[in-house]
Amino acid sequence: MDAGHARHEGHGGPVSWGTAARATLHCLTGCAIGEVLGMVLGTAFGWSNAATIVAAVILAFVFGYALTMRGVLKAGLSVRAAFGVALAADTVSIVVMEILDNATVVVIPGAMHAGLGDVLFWGALAAALVIAFVFTTPVNRWMIGRGRGHAVVHQYHH
Repeated sequence: MDAGHARHEGHGGPVSWGTAARATLHCLTGCAIGEVLGMVLGTAFGWSNAATIVAAVILAFVFGYALTMRGVLKAGLSVRAAFGVALAADTVSIVVMEILDNATVVVIPGAMHAGLGDVLFWGALAAALVIAFVFTTPVNRWMIGRGRGHAVVHQYHH
């Protein structure tokens, strides 16, 4: 198998960038739902920056794990086993994404104080999620190639 060809099961060896991007996009979907919801709630209710970020991070983990669990529960796993798969599959990816996207929003001048009707609020969130995707994809590629991360979910997708 050449270096550009996917080894979808993640049993070690080369993993395509497409496989890594799909795994990252899956993870990003849950993270984005939680991240955006947390930022919207914090902004709407006037929470402090720290409280808003904590809410966004917690919700990113909740939605990220929930999306993975939904898929593996359909494969017949118990809730406990599905949670274990979600932890193994998504934790590193979510941590990297959350560090990157929250750091991005914090460093964009005025983003944390922008209102829900401000282009800056939505633009900063969008930029943060793009940056998180770009820099988390190589992490996921590396992990899948070693049979870790999203690779642990693949056996339940068939």
